[in-house]
Amino acid sequence: MLTEYQKANRVNISHELLDRVSVDENFFKTNVIRDETWVYVYDVQTKAQSSQRLGQGSPRPKKARMTRSNMKVMLLVFFHWQGIIHHQFIPRGQTVNKEFFVADLKRLTEAVRQKKPQLWKNQSWVLHHDNAPAHSSFLVRNFLTKNETTVVAQPSYYPDLYPADFFLFPMLKSTLKGRRFDTIDEIQKYSTNDLFVILKEAFQKTFQSWQKSWERCVASEGNYFEGDKLE
Repeated sequence: MLTEYQKANRVNISHELLDRVSVDENFFKTNVIRDETWVYVYDVQTKAQSSQRLGQGSPRPKKARMTRSNMKVMLLVFFHWQGIIHHQFIPRGQTVNKEFFVADLKRLTEAVRQKKPQLWKNQSWVLHHDNAPAHSSFLVRNFLTKNETTVVAQPSYYPDLYPADFFLFPMLKSTLKGRRFDTIDEIQKYSTNDLFVILKEAFQKTFQSWQKSWERCVASEGNYFEGDKLE
């Protein structure tokens, strides 16, 4: 349940982003989105994946109850409208604090310089990330200011408004659910492979859906619509 303030915040930022798109036709092409997620050595199948077609009168098959494994690793991703720019797996035991985030931003800026030289040359790329406390620390803000990196506003309570949450991570995890891996190295290998086979067209379509999500947020007066289709 969202408070009136939270809904108003979602609407205001959605309006702000829609205004930016209306005056800058290249807005989506300059956005670099950052987020992280856990990937598991074993994650349970969805109901759709585990369903079986039965003949009329056939008894329902019995299945052992499966649970998600405790063995996992955190995947960090930077991506934009053409695909992945930078990814890495965070070492076990590493705290994702402000110092880590600054080091991470240094890796990102180098990745942009090497892989997207036009964005780097024009200093036209903008960063879009969530509202974790480390991201708003003085250390991080000072680094971004010194490097003239613009940060795009992002409301709290946002999974339906954030491409990492309504597109990239669900798509990646759908390919991993129900597959069992023996080691962290294996899950890193296969999740990386699955990450990089996502088509460029899928990323581009998602950025178009992103604008639709802002429009829906405004139309719904800030109400939450996770799980609804954006198309």
